[in-house]
Amino acid sequence: MDISGLPARERILHTAHDLFYADGIRATGIDRVIAASGVTKVTFYRHFPSKDDLVREFLDHRHARWMAWFVDALGRRGAHERAGNAGALLLLPEVMAEWFADPVFRGCAFINSVAEVGGSVQGAAERAREHKREMAEVIAGLLPAGAASRMALAQAAALGVDGAIVKAQMGGPALAREAVDDLRRLLEALVVASAPSTTR
Repeated sequence: MDISGLPARERILHTAHDLFYADGIRATGIDRVIAASGVTKVTFYRHFPSKDDLVREFLDHRHARWMAWFVDALGRRGAHERAGNAGALLLLPEVMAEWFADPVFRGCAFINSVAEVGGSVQGAAERAREHKREMAEVIAGLLPAGAASRMALAQAAALGVDGAIVKAQMGGPALAREAVDDLRRLLEALVVASAPSTTR
């Protein structure tokens, strides 16, 4: 994405997003963000008084960007048509496989951020929890409305998604494919377990 024509604040935020996600928050210094975004220090600090402020904005930006992609990726696979059936959970491995194949995939920015700065940047852990809560809500939207266990099933599926993300992040296409296969098996088991029991 060409950010040269964006206002200074947006250039800083987009640059920080790419650097923080690719290389980590602690490894990316403010001077590097300033140089890469093509702004002066005065301009940077006018928009972001501290690195912590930038980290919080990065997490908000990442949340909006990733959730938009997630909803779109589900929609492209027919989520709207399949919603209301627990089998719609089986769209999730396909969606994750698409993300894992992205050359810039470096795992979940929120899991990474909590591991790096969750205890030192005020608001980082809270943003990560909110991100995961909203992801689980989108997953719940795939399931039958009114089911007593709808949110519990969505949270279990979300936990499986997070596990697959971490495994895929450990490296290489083969491991990413294995993570997708593991997630599919887990979700298939959840679908079967959630099916209404019948008596003969």
